[in-house]
Amino acid sequence: MFSKLAYSVFEQSIKDYHQFDNVDQPINNPFPKDKFEHLLYHKNWIDTVQWHFEDIIRDPNIDPVAALTLKRRIDASNQERTDMVEYIDSYFLQKYSHVVVKESAKINSESPAWAFDRLSILALKIYHMNEEATRAEASQDHRDKCQVKLNILLEQRTDLSTAIDDLLKDIENGAKFMKVYKQMKMYNDDDLNPVLYQNKK
Repeated sequence: MFSKLAYSVFEQSIKDYHQFDNVDQPINNPFPKDKFEHLLYHKNWIDTVQWHFEDIIRDPNIDPVAALTLKRRIDASNQERTDMVEYIDSYFLQKYSHVVVKESAKINSESPAWAFDRLSILALKIYHMNEEATRAEASQDHRDKCQVKLNILLEQRTDLSTAIDDLLKDIENGAKFMKVYKQMKMYNDDDLNPVLYQNKK
């Protein structure tokens, strides 16, 4: 099942990142570039670094100049994340290009890659919630509350994994079809963001 494969790659990426726990640590993707796992690992590495960017920028004592620099890095990371989602969808478009779509086929509300994006983020939530549920110096009440949340996240993982596998099965047998729209973000484009294009005058 694709979801099981993807989740295992996400777990490996998260584990590898936390050997260093450093947002500046270069990625060392262990999978060949022509393998689907390579895309998944790269995708989750981006998500994992950004997770920690978001932690850092919420430091109430962060220097304002450093915060602005970090915000720019978060923006760039968001764009890279979106690009990776589109690469993953391209993989599925190619994989299922031979499928004869049934007349009764319907489109899904999200593409396969955006569903994998949610699974990648969920893997991070589970990793960090498990840390909190087992943190020795935390109070028992804190650990108990985090364990309740962790149980819900694990249930969500089961449901999301099932939904992803069902979606891919439906696409493979022609019951659903893929239609991918490129992201048309405007705030990073100096021809579309009024603040940016007015500064060009």
